[in-house]
Amino acid sequence: MSDLIDDDAAETGGNAPEFTVTEISGAIKRTIEGEFSHIRVRGEIGRVSRPRSGHVYLDLKDDRSVLSGVIWKGVASRLTTPPEEGMEVIATGRLTTFGGQSKYQIVIEDIAPAGIGALMAMLEKRRQMLAAEGLFDPERKRALPYLPEVIGVVTSPSGAVIRDILHRLRDRFPRKVLVWPVAVQGQACAAQVTAAIEGFNRMTPGGALPRPDLLIVARGGGSIEDLWGFNEESVVRAAAASAIPLISAVGHETDTTLIDHAADRRAPTPTAAAEMAVPVRLELMATVTECEGRLSRAAARMIGDRGQRLRDLSRALPRPEMLVGQAQQRFDLWADRLPAALKASVQRRKLTLSDRAAALRPGLLRRQVAEARRSYESCALRLRPQLVDRGRMQASRDLALLSARLDQGFVQGVTVRRERLDAVERLRQTLGYQETLRRGYAVVRAGEEVVTTAARAREAGALEIEFADGRFRLGGAAPKPARKAPKGPDTPPEQGSLL
Repeated sequence: MSDLIDDDAAETGGNAPEFTVTEISGAIKRTIEGEFSHIRVRGEIGRVSRPRSGHVYLDLKDDRSVLSGVIWKGVASRLTTPPEEGMEVIATGRLTTFGGQSKYQIVIEDIAPAGIGALMAMLEKRRQMLAAEGLFDPERKRALPYLPEVIGVVTSPSGAVIRDILHRLRDRFPRKVLVWPVAVQGQACAAQVTAAIEGFNRMTPGGALPRPDLLIVARGGGSIEDLWGFNEESVVRAAAASAIPLISAVGHETDTTLIDHAADRRAPTPTAAAEMAVPVRLELMATVTECEGRLSRAAARMIGDRGQRLRDLSRALPRPEMLVGQAQQRFDLWADRLPAALKASVQRRKLTLSDRAAALRPGLLRRQVAEARRSYESCALRLRPQLVDRGRMQASRDLALLSARLDQGFVQGVTVRRERLDAVERLRQTLGYQETLRRGYAVVRAGEEVVTTAARAREAGALEIEFADGRFRLGGAAPKPARKAPKGPDTPPEQGSLL
């Protein structure tokens, strides 16, 4: 190492050579790389880091020491077994130094598992035991609320995790957040996390502090030792027994703990947990606006389609005037025929009533009664005396009863027919034109012809106007009294009373 001796120092005659920092670092580097150019190291992987460069940085450790290691990008892509935290491996490579931090490390060229590490073996045994109890069954997991009102967060209040969660919630959909501060690593971690989950579940809905609708257990990344508190049995059982849906956001995407299996949903990062907890408000508003527009367009299109359908169907329907035209003609025809038909009906009923009334005259009835009495007396003479008196008394009672019933029936029949005749007469008078005259109308005649147009009235020389109380001619003639309809020769005389 004589080439490293400073010439100035040699001239002064000093025995101790002087080195620069870089010279010392280079000398150490050459010494270590020359002595340990190819070695195999057995140890447990304690920390694994994969930056964007593609290189892999890890720690090899045993019960007393830690050796830093690096796997360059080209070598890492060829490895058959990627390094994972907790694995016991045999790493083949060479030792080198990193002068920028005054540390030495192993550049790994190959790595192979050497057996399951103590921590990983314990973790796997505990996982199998809890899985056998059914704590990890998918049937136990509950759906997360779509939009929780209150979110409970179990994490360290001073770390970056809570700031990331609050920032993400504020960006997506602001909600009320209750933070339960806990230690996220160390011996007190498991007990505090268990107490926080159970404490949130014991809160009363509607109390002074509202009970959360969703829980998030969050922590940043770290080694398996740092995250070991979330593998404790008490934490896993509290997460599985939680009545409030729970999201586990412990570590980064590559970190896996037992609470991830017991939680209702696992998030790769705390920020992803906040995204799972709430939807995006702007997206919801845009969706509602889009649905509103689609609804309006669909309603307008439906109304337009049905209106067009209605118009198409209306073309096949007949016009209203065609539907009611024939009915109006029949109505007019029947209206013209009704007065004459009523008069004829009244006349026929009068004749029928007269005929029946003639057959029911008192003299005829008395003759029939007398004949029946003579017939009865002639029959009574042929009976024995004791039966004659009894039969005569019974016949007399029957005859009196029949006579009374006959008189009553006759009176009732005449009364009913008289009422019908009066009703028909009132109907005839109501439908006659005289009733129309009483309502303020008038009939204009030219001689015996009824004038219905102005042109015909101008052609006629003299006009006669009939009102309800009489007639008069144009030019000052005195009104004539209303002419009553003469009785026809066939009109029967007024019927007298039989009573």
